[in-house]
Amino acid sequence: MNAVSDISNNCCMKKQLQLLVKLSLVVAGILFFTGCFKDSCLKTYTIYRPVYKSLSEVRANMKSFTPENIRQTGKLFTKGNYIFISEPEKGIHVIDNSNPSNPKNISFIAVPGNEDLAVRGNYLYADSYSDMVVFDISNPSRISATKFLNNVFTDRNSYYYYGGSTNPDSIRVVVDYIAKDTTTSCDIYNSWYGCASCPVTLGFALSTAASKNNGNGTGGSMARFALLNSYLYTVGYNTLASFDVTDASTPSIKNTINLSGSIETIYPFRDKLFLGSTSGMFVYDVSSPSSPVLAGSLSHVRSCDPIIADGDFAYVTLRDGTRCGGYTNQLDILNVTNINSPLLVSSYKMTNPHGLAKDGNWLFICDGKDGLRIYDNSLPTNITEIKQIKGMETYDVIASGGNVLVVATDGLYQFNYSDIKNIQQVSKLPVGK
Repeated sequence: MNAVSDISNNCCMKKQLQLLVKLSLVVAGILFFTGCFKDSCLKTYTIYRPVYKSLSEVRANMKSFTPENIRQTGKLFTKGNYIFISEPEKGIHVIDNSNPSNPKNISFIAVPGNEDLAVRGNYLYADSYSDMVVFDISNPSRISATKFLNNVFTDRNSYYYYGGSTNPDSIRVVVDYIAKDTTTSCDIYNSWYGCASCPVTLGFALSTAASKNNGNGTGGSMARFALLNSYLYTVGYNTLASFDVTDASTPSIKNTINLSGSIETIYPFRDKLFLGSTSGMFVYDVSSPSSPVLAGSLSHVRSCDPIIADGDFAYVTLRDGTRCGGYTNQLDILNVTNINSPLLVSSYKMTNPHGLAKDGNWLFICDGKDGLRIYDNSLPTNITEIKQIKGMETYDVIASGGNVLVVATDGLYQFNYSDIKNIQQVSKLPVGK
């Protein structure tokens, strides 16, 4: 019995030992492969290393140069026979539109950090990061900067804020980026992700009805600058600023009002400013030009929303797929007869609407990848679509006197709508040419 017991015990010990060895090998394998996976975790991406110049150098180069190809379309403004198109963060293209069937790109104004613009008389106002720059455009082929207003757009004051200096000789401004494909470990990649102070920018982080006034130019509905009589109004994320431009060459800031935030666009009509935000429309009374006063508002679902107004009605487009959030794509028409209490009267489904414009009874809407839609607006509570022009991804529009300008991702289009039943494309100034 003892011999049998010993044999049995030995067998059990051998099995336990074999099992222990197997478990040890499994654990070791897991640890080995885990270490391999960690060591071999690599990510390849494009980084953009910023190119800096001093603010003094940048300002010395804020003037017109020979025309450049339009690489990206942005905000739109017209004055007389000239069209001004912002190329986001780069500058402004000047187009001679004396002959709409053959527009000519005549010069490029270098304005790093530019997003918006407006024109009064012979002067163009543009933002350059947090500064306002005044340009003399009396000779559109030889434009020069004549005045700088420091740090008036405080929600974009990155180089003042981080640099800690107000001396333009020592302030560094990003004027370009050098792209380079880079492969690194996951740990380093994750440490750079979202790092605001790192000296590189990850590639995926880079993207970015006409208003008619006395002697002023005409802006699109996506604008954050608006001229009304002798005042220029600008909106930031949570501010509304008033500039006296009675002397067009020398604007002076008069007032800045703090708002609730998420302001997207501004549109002037009569003595009112219509502000579009991610959460609704706000109407400000500017009977006292330097001191806008909230007159009314209307909330909507979270969305981006450019606005135009005409008579007793305001028109708002809501869209999704942006940093504004929301999932709504529609046109809302509001009765603003009682400005203190705007009333939603009708809504129309859209694909992804952006800018809009109105001329008489015709309503023009940029519906993103679904092109330009034209509506008969004789009865605002029941508009009728009369034409859809496809084949372009539209952004903003200005319509006046039978000619409609349409900014699209692939260029600037012009159409003649003097015969609304037979709208004809007049020209296209393409991106990249």
